[in-house]
Amino acid sequence: MDNRKNRFEAVYLQTYERILGYATRRCDSPHDAADVVAETYAIAWRRFDSLPENGEARLWLYGVARNVLANHRRGVARHRHRSVELDTDVADLYARSPESSVELNAITRALRELPEDDRELISLVAWEGLDHGEIAKVLGCSRNAVRIRLYRARKRLSKALAVAGVSVSHLVMESA
Repeated sequence: MDNRKNRFEAVYLQTYERILGYATRRCDSPHDAADVVAETYAIAWRRFDSLPENGEARLWLYGVARNVLANHRRGVARHRHRSVELDTDVADLYARSPESSVELNAITRALRELPEDDRELISLVAWEGLDHGEIAKVLGCSRNAVRIRLYRARKRLSKALAVAGVSVSHLVMESA
């Protein structure tokens, strides 16, 4: 094991700067380059028996780095594709929200000023989409207690929004 470790360390010390330079010139950020280099050497360690002797190791590592870069680029492309889909979904979601940033700020403040229990109840309904029975299980209380607490929380939110000058007629405040 020590011989393998010593040989790997020697190859690493001899090739690290070149492999890092190779990755840095091909990546969008130093962070990505560092990830590519780390993965390259992790593969080299796992496939140690395939690592050629002497100067051939550097060329082999370039090949490994090239494959790691290709995988990295595919991952970035998948991430960008998912981000575009998520951006579209979020835009659609917020298209149904109040248009005015002033109104959004008022809603945020009103929610923040509610007691913690009220915020939690409203969040479980509005953001998590849970019904009274599901909320009862989450909170460890009866379905009826949830119904009553949620009714009161919504009343307090409506009052806070009215004080903030936000019309609640277009907001969804129905019971779950």
